[in-house]
Amino acid sequence: MTPADLAATILDAARTVLTERGLDASVLPATTTVERPRNPEHGDYASTLALQVAKRVGANPRELATAIAGQLERVDGIKAAEIAGPGFLNIRLDPAATGRLARVVVEAGREYGRTAALAGQTINLEFVSANPTGPVHIGGVRWAAVGDALSRLLRAVGAQVGTEYYFNDAGAQIDRFAASLLAAAKGEPTPEGGYGGAYINDIAQAVLAKRPDALGAPDPQEIFRVEGIALMFDEIKESLAQFGVHFDRYFNEKDLHERGELQQALDRLREQGHVYEAEGATWLRTTDFGDDKDRVLRKSDGSWTYFAADCAYYLDKRERGFDRVVIMLGADHHGYIGRMKAMAACFGDDPDRNLEILIGQMVNLVREGQPVRMSKRAGTVVTMEDLVEAIGVDAARYALGRYSVDSPIDIDIELWTRRSNDNPVFYVQYAHARIASLLRNADELGVTRGDDYDPSLLSHEKENELLKALGEFPAIVTAAAELREPHRVARYLEETLAPAYHKFYDSCRVLPQGDEEATDLTRARLWLVEAARTVFANGLELLGVSAPERM
Repeated sequence: MTPADLAATILDAARTVLTERGLDASVLPATTTVERPRNPEHGDYASTLALQVAKRVGANPRELATAIAGQLERVDGIKAAEIAGPGFLNIRLDPAATGRLARVVVEAGREYGRTAALAGQTINLEFVSANPTGPVHIGGVRWAAVGDALSRLLRAVGAQVGTEYYFNDAGAQIDRFAASLLAAAKGEPTPEGGYGGAYINDIAQAVLAKRPDALGAPDPQEIFRVEGIALMFDEIKESLAQFGVHFDRYFNEKDLHERGELQQALDRLREQGHVYEAEGATWLRTTDFGDDKDRVLRKSDGSWTYFAADCAYYLDKRERGFDRVVIMLGADHHGYIGRMKAMAACFGDDPDRNLEILIGQMVNLVREGQPVRMSKRAGTVVTMEDLVEAIGVDAARYALGRYSVDSPIDIDIELWTRRSNDNPVFYVQYAHARIASLLRNADELGVTRGDDYDPSLLSHEKENELLKALGEFPAIVTAAAELREPHRVARYLEETLAPAYHKFYDSCRVLPQGDEEATDLTRARLWLVEAARTVFANGLELLGVSAPERM
C-alpha cells in the first residue's frame, strides 16, 4: 500500500463515517495526505484529517477520529489505527501491505514518482536568457541546472511545458559588444563601457576568418555585430548542450521588433485603458496595479524601451497558448517583479495566476576557502566552462540544484571533487552504483528475484524504513514541482533514501554466501533492492544527473 493509496483509503473511511452520521461529507477535501511520524513507535503513518473537518461539521475531533479508525481497521493491510491527542490518527500497516510497494515501484519503473498533479496546466518556463555578449557566467549556470530540473519535474507531474531562452539581440549592449569586437580585430584598446576578456579576441578572429573583408567594409561594425552575435550564441548553445540543457525554443528579441509586436502590445495595452502620453513619451500606468512608478514604453525620440520588449514578449507567450508564464531571473532583477506583475494586470491577466517570477541568489566558486573570482577566458567572471572544468557536469548540476534558489551558494571545489560520502553527489550516486554491483553479483550467482515474492517477508525494521522512504518519492516530486523547488528531490535522495538504503544493506544480507541456497527472503529482498535502484535513478534523472552503474 502506497502512501497515496492509504490517504485515499482514509478519505473514503471519513466519507463513510460522515454519511452514516448524517453529516455533510462535502466538507471533505478532494485529496488528503499522510505523513511519517518522527517517532516510529507512533506508527507507520499519521493523518490529521479528523482534526481538519471536525469543526466544519460540528463534531468532536477525537470521537470522529475514533470512528474513522474503526473503519480503517476493517481494511485489508491495515494492522491498527490508533488515536493520539485531540484527534490524530496513527496507522500501522501489516508487513505484507508495506512490502507490496516494492512490486509497485519495480513494475512502474521510470514512471514511478510521476503523477497527474498539474495535468491540464500549460507553462512557459524561461530561464538562463544570459546576454549574448559573453559566456554564460556562474549565476546563469545556476538557472541552467535549476530550470532544467524544474522543467523535468513539471512534466513529471503532468504539466505541458515549453522551455525558452530569450536572446537579447537588440539594444545598446549589442552595440557595445560589436564595438568591442571591432576594436579587438583592429588591435585597439577596449572602448569605454565595452567588453573585455580573451573571448572577445577569439570571436573577433573567428569573424575575420569567416569574413576577411570585414575591416574594409563600408560598415565593419555591422559585420562584427551580425557575425559576432551568431558566433557567441552558438557558443552559448554548445555550452548549455554540454551541460545537458536543451531548450524547446530560442526566442530572438529582434524578431519582436521586426514583426511589429511591440506596437501590437502597445495597442493592446491602450485598448485596456492603461496607456497615456506625457513629456513626449508613451507611458504605461503600472501604478494602478501596485508598481512604484509608471513605466515608459516609447521614448520621446520614438525608440522603444526594454520594458516595451518585455511587454511584447509576455503577450507573445500568452498568445501562444501558455496559461502560466514562469520567468527565472538573477538576484539583481528583484525590482522587476513589481513592474512585471503590474504589466500582466494591465493586459487584463491575473498576475498571481498567469505570471510567476523566481529570483535566484548569487553563486561563488571557492578553492581552499577563497573565492575564485577570475575566469581564464572571460576575465571578470566565473563561467559555466570554469565550473564544469573544476568539478564536472554531474557535481555542478547537483550542487546548484540542491539548494533553495533563495539561498546564496559557495561551491567548494575540494568538497565537490572528493570521492567520499561527505560529497553529496558522490554519496547518492554511490548508493545507486552499490545496488548495480549487488545486482551484477546476483546475476553471476544465478540468483534472480523471479516473477513474484512474498511481501510479508519484508518485515525487518530496516526493510520497513526503506519501504517507507520509497513510498515518499511521489509526494516529494509533486511538492518539488508545485513549489518550484527541485532541491527537495536532491535532499530526499541524500537525506532520506540513501541513508535508508545503506542502513538496510548493512543490516539485511541480500545474497547467499558460500554454499547457501537462495531463499524466498533472498528473492523478496532483491525486489526491494531493485525498487531502491529505480527510485535513485528516477530522482537523479529529474535533476539531470547521471546514475552510474560503477564508481
